[in-house]
Amino acid sequence: MSLPVIGLTLDAEKPGGYSKFPWYAVRENYCAAVSRAGGLPMLLPHEPERANDYLDTIDGLIVTGGAFDVDPAIFGDKTRHEKVTTKDRRTQFELAVARGALERDMPVLGICGGQQLLHVVLGGKLIQHIPDEVKNALKHEQPNPRDEPGHEVEIVPGTMLHKVVGTTKLKVNSAHHQAAKDMPRGVVVNARAPDGVIEGMEAPRYRFCLGVQWHPEFSISPGDDKIFDAFVAACR
Repeated sequence: MSLPVIGLTLDAEKPGGYSKFPWYAVRENYCAAVSRAGGLPMLLPHEPERANDYLDTIDGLIVTGGAFDVDPAIFGDKTRHEKVTTKDRRTQFELAVARGALERDMPVLGICGGQQLLHVVLGGKLIQHIPDEVKNALKHEQPNPRDEPGHEVEIVPGTMLHKVVGTTKLKVNSAHHQAAKDMPRGVVVNARAPDGVIEGMEAPRYRFCLGVQWHPEFSISPGDDKIFDAFVAACR
């Protein structure tokens, strides 16, 4: 049996650092996590008009994270918080490829910013800056290294995520200043932080549609590996 091909969205950087010209980037552990789970990683450049061509080639989609935000205008907000930064071409592509994948009922996994984008695709809104909207919020941009846990999340019993990880509590890393704000029709919140911030969501009407606010590619707990195992298995 051939390996399921897993498309991963790339980050985009302006000239500087690696190259004097614009360049793409992805952390190695995203690809390593897919490979460990039995998938074949394929990186997807930002060509919105080619979204369907990519989808003809892959068996599953991972929308990765990054240090940027979805433009609030996309989910209907008329103001933009001063902490919001955007990468418009990347978001345009990720919206196109995520919508196309869901139309095909292709398995989709959204990670951190990818979960936020998936939430917007499914009709949701985002908290633009957690410290300004959540009373007594945790430090969701953890000060310690990303390969260490930043806080714990509580998994909602009976959800797909609960069935996948097999526990109601997970220690996770945390690298975000935004989060899902609501629960649009067809979306189930499957995890929350102790301060109430939404940490995971899923859409049961699809074969596999899961978003987590943390970065399971760092494999901080056995549950992280189980998320990739379940996703790749759904892509076979």
